[in-house]
Amino acid sequence: QVQLVESGGGLVQVGGSLRLSCAASRSISDINVMRWYRQAPGQQREYVASITSDSTPTYADSVKGRFTVSRDNAENTMYLQMNSLKPEDTAVYYCYTWNFRNEFWGQGTQVTVSS
Repeated sequence: QVQLVESGGGLVQVGGSLRLSCAASRSISDINVMRWYRQAPGQQREYVASITSDSTPTYADSVKGRFTVSRDNAENTMYLQMNSLKPEDTAVYYCYTWNFRNEFWGQGTQVTVSS
């Protein structure tokens, strides 16, 4: 079991930056893959980025080149650095992981990009 808590969201202008954090309740050293998802109002939840235990990242095409996912196993935390933000990045951002028994989601953090 693991509990995930996101933070770092807020209101930012177009072109601005935010850094999201996903703090885990226990060590993440044995967690192979952690992901970020987002959900805009009236939209389905969509994949944003993921990172493996050896810190190999992957990204959705919509954020590639603007977002950077990272993890600090010593701090039990995953991060999402978001640069060059656009209005279409407005959403609640969630971190996610799973094991063979369960899925684990955080409560989400709101990101609003104003034009």
